[in-house]
Amino acid sequence: MVEASKNKLQLCVTFIVEQLEIRNQNIGNKEQPPFFLGINGVQGIGKTSLVSDIAGILGKAPYHLHTVVLSIDDFYLAHADQVRLAATHSDNPLVQHRGQPSTHDLDLAISVLSSLRVRREVVIPSYDKSAFDGQGDRVPQDEWVQLNRDGRPSVDVVIIEGWCLGFRALDDAGLTAMWEDARKARNQDQGYPGRLGHNRLDDVRFVNEALKGYDAITNQLDALIHLDAKDPQYVYEWRLEQEAGLRRDKGSGMTEKQIVDFVNGYYPSYELFTERLRAGAFGSRNGNQLRMVIGKERDVIGIVRV
Repeated sequence: MVEASKNKLQLCVTFIVEQLEIRNQNIGNKEQPPFFLGINGVQGIGKTSLVSDIAGILGKAPYHLHTVVLSIDDFYLAHADQVRLAATHSDNPLVQHRGQPSTHDLDLAISVLSSLRVRREVVIPSYDKSAFDGQGDRVPQDEWVQLNRDGRPSVDVVIIEGWCLGFRALDDAGLTAMWEDARKARNQDQGYPGRLGHNRLDDVRFVNEALKGYDAITNQLDALIHLDAKDPQYVYEWRLEQEAGLRRDKGSGMTEKQIVDFVNGYYPSYELFTERLRAGAFGSRNGNQLRMVIGKERDVIGIVRV
């Protein structure tokens, strides 16, 4: 890892342009599908604003790339379906609200990405996190965004951002070993900061099994940027800041206690899957993942090419 002093946005754009050039060279004269970029980062780290700025730069000279931004959040289950999932697994605290693998509509996500890959007309869903007092719900379909319509430029770059994007499921032996270590740490240390050790193994297994389906998204990516919080505990403060902005803009949202409980539901996945992501989401494909280590002030304090 090397120290990073460059601007976060410029680091991302430089990496993307480099990866685009490599991809285009490999494809040669064949018709090129859109370039798919994933961005992973914990809640509140600044993914949404960063991808918006990236899209703005790529759309202007000298690039002139029609760029669309998606979020894994766009594909959360509709509120009624999330309520049904929670009721079906009422003893599993990890799926009592949106967030973990299993709370997204993977069929919808894969359908949208597949249409974008072949430049077919498609509508992009949207999700309102403030609905139902912060529980969230999908917005009506007549408010979804249409892309690749006749007479309009087709999409050149697809950016997908999400907190679990690029995570890969563990084998059962590895999962069990990590859970057992977390339980020991919790029992031996009253200051244990994690959440994995507070959950039952079967509940964690359910999430891990659901995560296997998300490979269908990760496998479509040409490159990945990992905004890696130096200390995952930063997520609690960052998420509180994020919700305060949501309440200010929307007039409703979660209370501080609800936010802490909400993040607690995500946190076991950070403990389970982050190390593997740091090692690389693409296996033997090397060089197309950029890991930026992010400090508490959301500044880049280190860079790793994976």
